[in-house]
Amino acid sequence: MAASATLGLPAPGKRAGVPAWVWALPPVALLGLVFLYPLALVVRQSFRPGTGGTSVQPYADVFASEAFREALWTTVWLAAGSTAGCLVLGFVLALVIAFVPFPGARAVSRFIDVFLSFPSFLITLALLFIYGSAGMANGLWTDVTGAAEGPFRFLTTPWGVLLAEITYFTPFVMRPLLAAFSQVDTAQIEAASSLGARAPRIVRQVVLPEALPALAAGGSLVLVLCLNEFGIVLFTGAKGVTTLPMLVYGKAILESDYPGACVVAVVNVLISVGLYGLYRVVSRRAGA
Repeated sequence: MAASATLGLPAPGKRAGVPAWVWALPPVALLGLVFLYPLALVVRQSFRPGTGGTSVQPYADVFASEAFREALWTTVWLAAGSTAGCLVLGFVLALVIAFVPFPGARAVSRFIDVFLSFPSFLITLALLFIYGSAGMANGLWTDVTGAAEGPFRFLTTPWGVLLAEITYFTPFVMRPLLAAFSQVDTAQIEAASSLGARAPRIVRQVVLPEALPALAAGGSLVLVLCLNEFGIVLFTGAKGVTTLPMLVYGKAILESDYPGACVVAVVNVLISVGLYGLYRVVSRRAGA
C-alpha cells in the first residue's frame, strides 16, 4: 500500500483507465446523428408553414381536418384490435407448443424465431395469394360453383388489415410467452393435476400468473408496432383505411404538404413514446 502510494501507482482494487463517460460518447454521437438529428429536423419543419416563418398554423390545420381525426381513430382501433387478437391467439398457440406434447413442437418453436425476421409485406402478399380477388380461395370457389367471381373480398376492408396484422404480429407475443413458459415449474402443474384441477383451472391459476409479465411485454411491443405499421396497410390496398403512417405518406408524396406530414409524424411519435412511457411506469409499479 505505502510503496504503491510512494511510486504514484493506483491503489489495489482501483484501475487506472479511461472514464466511463468517454466510452459512451461514440454510441451517443452515432444515435444523435442517425436518429435524433433527423427527428429534430422533422419537428422543426412541423412549425414552418409553406408561407414561411415559424408558426403553429400547421398543427391547427392538421388538427382541424376530418382526414386526420379519421386516420387517428382508424390507427387506434386497428392497433388495439390487432393487439387483443395477438394476445389471445399467441397465448393459446404458445400454450399448446409449450405444454401439449406433439411431434415437431421444437421445429415449430424455431420457425417462430425465423418468422420474426420476415418483412410485413411478405405476409400480406401471402394472404393476397390465398384470399385476394384472383387468389386460390376465390379460384377454387369459381371452379366448384361456376360463378363469375368468388365471395372473398374482405382483404380490401379494415378486417383484412386486421387479419394481416394479427397474422404477422402474433409471433411477437408468442416468443416472450414461450420463454416464460420454459421457466414454469412443471411440478406445480403436476401437483395441481393430481389434486383434481382441470386444465382450464391450471391455466388460470398456475400458468397465467407466470405469463402476465411476458403478455404485457409482448402486447406493448405489438401495440407500438401496429401504431406505426405502414407496409401491411399499403399492400392490402384497403380502400378507405387511412392510418397515421399512411396519412404521412399521402401528405408528403401525393400532396407535397411537408409541414402537414411532419405534424402527423410528430403526433405519431408522441403517441408511441407516450405508450412506451406508460408501459414502463405500470410495469415498474407492478414490480415486473
